[in-house]
Amino acid sequence: MEKKVVIQGQDLCIGYRTGKQEKMVHEHLDFELRAGELTCLLGANGAGKSTLLRTLSASQPSLGGDLKMLGKPLKDYTEKERSRTIGVVLTDKTFAGGLSVYELVALGRQPHTGFFGRLTKEDKQIVQEAMENVGIAHKARNYVAELSDGERQKVMIAKALVQECPLILLDEPTAFLDVVSRIEIMHLLHRLAIEQQKAILLSTHDIEQALVLADRLWLLTKGEGLQCGVTEDLILSHRMDSLFTHRDIRFDYDHGVYYPTVKGQKKIVVESEDKTLLHWTINALNRHGYRCVSIPQEGVPHIRVLSAKEIQICLHGQNHTCTSFEELLGRL
Repeated sequence: MEKKVVIQGQDLCIGYRTGKQEKMVHEHLDFELRAGELTCLLGANGAGKSTLLRTLSASQPSLGGDLKMLGKPLKDYTEKERSRTIGVVLTDKTFAGGLSVYELVALGRQPHTGFFGRLTKEDKQIVQEAMENVGIAHKARNYVAELSDGERQKVMIAKALVQECPLILLDEPTAFLDVVSRIEIMHLLHRLAIEQQKAILLSTHDIEQALVLADRLWLLTKGEGLQCGVTEDLILSHRMDSLFTHRDIRFDYDHGVYYPTVKGQKKIVVESEDKTLLHWTINALNRHGYRCVSIPQEGVPHIRVLSAKEIQICLHGQNHTCTSFEELLGRL
């Protein structure tokens, strides 16, 4: 089933304009964000991710091309219309410690009530449901200053939800979070995109979680511009190789992570019927300067891993059985 296009860019040029001077960051960008999908924007520092997000949120104008929101040029929206259409969550620390969670989330209703507007029964219900949806309702009476970083980020997402916008943009929402909170936030955003049929775009350096939970990826690089597609299509067409230009960094397509290029000059043969054992054995040997091969070669040490506590090694014509990786690495 074809999903509704929420925002669309055609031949878009983004950058900065100061007086008559223009500084172009990217041009010829084509993309769509669809309702019900979580899209992750990936790229190196300085690639232009924040510039693109600011352009999509209308906080800075594009330099050329077409940018349409729900079929209407974004530049034709009034500020009030934009506030009801686009929700933005920034990575900046929230300086609202004197407000309760409920009060901060309720501020998101301003586009509908006005700055001094009173919350109706319906508004209050929307605020309550938003807090429940992000799992922060039990902290409604707490001051924001009392929350953890992960809880504050949930509050800001709830605040964006009560705006009832079809599009939500987030700039590195997991930047300051621990691993558990990062997973929770990413999973939350994916669930909200599906359940509430919102188009959600976030920039992130958390590539591992992006590859697991993003429906689509936007890969932004200075050399190749913006590459968009379903996550698995981009991975299996080897587009991840272009994300970083550093020659000593490579993408591991088997495990979905970036890793340093192995420069070890010492060869070693490694075999195991267990893929997990094989992976972590190679990981340990690579770190100690060994280049692992699978075909036995004369004069090359040979390792056979039966379990984490039974590692057979043939070194200099002598056989040994190691009971840990610490013992194995010590013998090498």
